[in-house]
Amino acid sequence: MRVLVVEDERRMAAALQRGLQAEGFAVDLAHDGEDGLHLARHGDYDVVVLDIMLPRLSGYNVCKRLRAEDNWVPILMLSAKDGEYDMADGLDLGADDYLTKPFSYVVLVARLRALLRRDAGRRPAVLTAGDLSLDPARRKVLRGETPVELTPREFALLEYLMRRRDEVVSKAEILEHVWDTFDTDPNVVEVYVGYLRRKLDGPFGRNALQTVRGAGYRLAGDGG
Repeated sequence: MRVLVVEDERRMAAALQRGLQAEGFAVDLAHDGEDGLHLARHGDYDVVVLDIMLPRLSGYNVCKRLRAEDNWVPILMLSAKDGEYDMADGLDLGADDYLTKPFSYVVLVARLRALLRRDAGRRPAVLTAGDLSLDPARRKVLRGETPVELTPREFALLEYLMRRRDEVVSKAEILEHVWDTFDTDPNVVEVYVGYLRRKLDGPFGRNALQTVRGAGYRLAGDGG
């Protein structure tokens, strides 16, 4: 899933980016409120991690402007302020969650996954397509009752396709959301789809991961 981190402390921002990427997220960074607002407005993000004390435009104002524009991307606010009124201000302006610094990275990831599950009622705790299931929180994939081991990149690709099951998804969309770039050779998508097929379809005689010639890929909602 695609995350925007708006944090002016560059070392912390870089650490968050590395950690979230290791969990399978695609991560963009902004280091001030104006850039963060621009990216949040025009990027297709699944969740925003938003610091409060930012140059140029505070996190409070970023959140307030997005909600005034009916942009309801889930927002988790970060702040060194731990007063209950500061937390209430953030939540009253439309933030979905609030975490004070210093925070546990494990808790941050759990909170982000909870926000993703709640978003617009479209994010169940466990994703399913027929007898294929994926649990984002536990990082588990099952084909029927059989566990399937995936690398972090394979897991991120499968999660993205399962969230859009029965839709045709282009290579460009997959690169943007799973690899966080447009510069990677598009053929890498084909390679990783092949990896998933060998683990999820071939051993079970199924055809869940389908190629739509000239358009992209589709994960069959019935599990193939």
